[in-house]
Amino acid sequence: MKKLLIAALLVVSMTSFAQDSKGMEKKQHRAEMEKLTPEQRNQLMLKKMTLELDLNAKQQDQMKQVIMEQSKKREAMREAHKADKKEMTSDERFAMKNKMLDEQIAMKAKMKNILSPEQFEKWDAMKKNHHHRKGMHQRRGMHERNTKEEMKK
Repeated sequence: MKKLLIAALLVVSMTSFAQDSKGMEKKQHRAEMEKLTPEQRNQLMLKKMTLELDLNAKQQDQMKQVIMEQSKKREAMREAHKADKKEMTSDERFAMKNKMLDEQIAMKAKMKNILSPEQFEKWDAMKKNHHHRKGMHQRRGMHERNTKEEMKK
């Protein structure tokens, strides 16, 4: 019985250690991306989309503008969020989410105008897959935090 308990503790500790190293790799990748200038990040994103969606030269020029606009908006929101650290009210949260959804609708319309129907379907599938993976990582992170908090008790 005692050996079984020790083996179980060993497995749990090794598993949690392995998960932490995966988190470190993700943090290192994010740190490397933050070292890049916004123009470099935009260029990499454009090239990735060109490879994935097989964009022609005209589409690349249009996408470059869209990516640049999004990057500027994202940076402005990040700066505003850093400057305003207070807790948001429910009305403010609603307004922010409503604005984000409006921007997503506008982005989808722009993409529909730029891309062919086949490319648009592929882009939409890529976007859904990205959000699905992002959601999985967030849920896993919440589970790990909850488990660690329970272990502290």
